[in-house]
Amino acid sequence: MLKINEFVKNTLLEDIGRGDLFSSIAPKGYFQAKVITKNSGILSGVEYAQEVANLLNFKVDFFRVDGDFIKKGEEIAFLDGKSSSLLSGERVFLNLLQHSSGIATNTYEFKKKLKGYNTKLLDTRKTRPLLREFEKYSVRNGGGLNHRFGLDDCLMLKDTHLKTISNLKDFIKKARENIPFTSKIEIECESFEIAKEALEAGVEIIMCDNLNPEAIKEVVDFRDKNYPSTLIEASGNINLETMISYAKSGVDAISSGSLIHQAKWLDFSMKFI
Repeated sequence: MLKINEFVKNTLLEDIGRGDLFSSIAPKGYFQAKVITKNSGILSGVEYAQEVANLLNFKVDFFRVDGDFIKKGEEIAFLDGKSSSLLSGERVFLNLLQHSSGIATNTYEFKKKLKGYNTKLLDTRKTRPLLREFEKYSVRNGGGLNHRFGLDDCLMLKDTHLKTISNLKDFIKKARENIPFTSKIEIECESFEIAKEALEAGVEIIMCDNLNPEAIKEVVDFRDKNYPSTLIEASGNINLETMISYAKSGVDAISSGSLIHQAKWLDFSMKFI
């Protein structure tokens, strides 16, 4: 995965290109600026915005940390540096905060719905290309947990994989002999019959995909009676309005790509003092 430093370098390179045309004619001296939020929500992206300041040699003091609730009109940071540095980094600095805070805030709203339920909230791999680490970091700041980062940290068999497998139990046995000892196996199930077969095959996680809460409850009851150590995850078009009904089914976790791909950016502005 990209390190924060390398990621931020690339975002600055994209925006600055061969050089900010303003830099060569910028007024000399040091200037101060403040960053104000135009929306209420969860602050996120501080680690990345700080790296913008490090790379462009200006000073930034944040008054809040990642995961804090911020109110509309609140001043969240004070910046001090050369005008060329502040203005060259302004757009990237704000973009990182806005994008990340939007995801964190959206995640926070989902998480609030689960209050009182022993159900974990997970993201998915539905992330923008090359932004997975950044977007999943934003989910964590909003109170969610990360599902797998990629194909290399969990063997997850989706419906497309299952079409290639003739005997699931034999395949799972073979998989255990080839994947790392610490890696889990998860199977996406679109019916009670598939879930039962997967449980009998001895996997660690069952994903009930696009099943209604009543059907999932049937899977949960069967799991509780016969395979109590297996985790059950609900996924598939779950939104803020339907989350509670899925949590009531007794699943261990709910995953939703909406945490990221349906998030709306928070709005921040930089004002020179």
